[in-house]
Amino acid sequence: MNCALAVLPCRAVLTYTNSAMETVQDRVFQDVMDYIQKPTPAGFDPLALKVFAHQFAHNPAYRNYCRIKGKTPDTVGSWREIPVVPTDAFKELDLVCGRHEAVFLTSGTSRGPAKRGRHLIPRIEIYRASALLNFSAHLLPDLPVLKMLILAGSPELWPDSSLAHMIGLIRREYGGDDAAWFMKDTGLDADRLMESLDDACDQNRPAILLGVTLAFFQFLEQARSRRRLFRLPSGSRIMDTGGFKGRKIDLSKSELYRRYEEVFGVPQTHIVNEYGMTEMCSQFYDNVLMDHITGAFRPRLRLRRKRIPPWVRTLIVDPETLEELPPGQTGLLRHYDLANCGSVMALQTEDIGHAIADGFEITGRAAGAESRGCSLIVEELLRAR
Repeated sequence: MNCALAVLPCRAVLTYTNSAMETVQDRVFQDVMDYIQKPTPAGFDPLALKVFAHQFAHNPAYRNYCRIKGKTPDTVGSWREIPVVPTDAFKELDLVCGRHEAVFLTSGTSRGPAKRGRHLIPRIEIYRASALLNFSAHLLPDLPVLKMLILAGSPELWPDSSLAHMIGLIRREYGGDDAAWFMKDTGLDADRLMESLDDACDQNRPAILLGVTLAFFQFLEQARSRRRLFRLPSGSRIMDTGGFKGRKIDLSKSELYRRYEEVFGVPQTHIVNEYGMTEMCSQFYDNVLMDHITGAFRPRLRLRRKRIPPWVRTLIVDPETLEELPPGQTGLLRHYDLANCGSVMALQTEDIGHAIADGFEITGRAAGAESRGCSLIVEELLRAR
C-alpha cells in the first residue's frame, strides 16, 4: 500500500525534517509497544500525555481543533483532559500523524460510500500487538491452539475491514494449519461449516468459532430448519461481534446465547462477545471465560461485562454536556486508547453504557438529540480546518 503524508505539518512543526519527525514517532511508537507488552497502572498517565503531545505536533486537523479548545501539551495535565474526537469525525477528516501503512474503512452508511469513516494506521505492528495480546487473554487463557472455524470474511474478501484484518492476525498466530474461513462472496457456507463441526465432534477436538453475530444467527436458523444440533468437545468456545447491524431481529442477547448453547453445545461461560470499532486499534471482550478459568466468575451475580485492556481507559459521559458522570450512571462511552498513538487516542463514541466492576456494559446506541454533544464536536473540528 502506498504511504503518503495526510497533510503537510505547519508552523512550529515545520522545524522538523522528515527524518527527525520519523525519529520522534519511532520513539513514541516504541514506548507504546513496550507499555502494551508490560503495562503498569502508574505509567498510563505520563505516556498518554506523551502521546497527546505527539498527536498535537503531527496531526494537523487535531492540533487546530485543540488550539481552538485552548488545550495544548502545556495546559493539559492529565489523560482525562485530552480533547476527544467523535468517531463520526473519521468520516470527514483524515486524522493521522504522518505516513500510514494501512487504511481501514467503516461499513457504508445512509450518507453513501463517500462518507465511510477512514482510519489511517501508521504502524500496523502496534495494532497487531494490541489485538493478539487482548484476544489470547480473553479467548485462549487455558488452551493455546484450537480448531478454528471463522464465520467472517477473510482479508482478501473484506480488504478494508479492520475486523477481517484482526481475525486474519489471530488465524495466523493461533489457528493452526486447518483453520478455515466459511464466508464466501455469496454468503455463509453453512454446509461446509456443518461438516467441520461434525469433524470436531468426531475427533473430540475442541474448537473455537469466531465471527459476526449476524452470520452466527443465520447459521442458527439453518441448523434449526435442518434439526441439527452439535455437541462440541469440552473446552470449545465462541467469539461473536458486531450485533445485527440494524436488522429487525427480535432476539435478546440472553436468548441468542441460549441458542448458541443449544446448537453448538458450548456453555455460556465460553461465549465471549467482542466490542470494537474501525476508529480504534484496541478491542474489548467479555470477562466470562477468563473469570471462569481463574474461578472469579459468579453466574448469579450476572457480571458479564467488557473488560478494559491495561493500555485503555474508559469514561462514561453525559450525552449532552459530555461531562464525566458519577459511578453507576448511564451515558456515552469515551475511550482513551494508547494503541491509537498514530491517529487520535481520545475517542468519543455514541455507544451507551455504564461502568460495572472493572469494566462496562453496553446498553444501546445514542440517536438524534441524545448524541447532540458529539455532533457539536464534529462541527468544531470542521470549522478548525
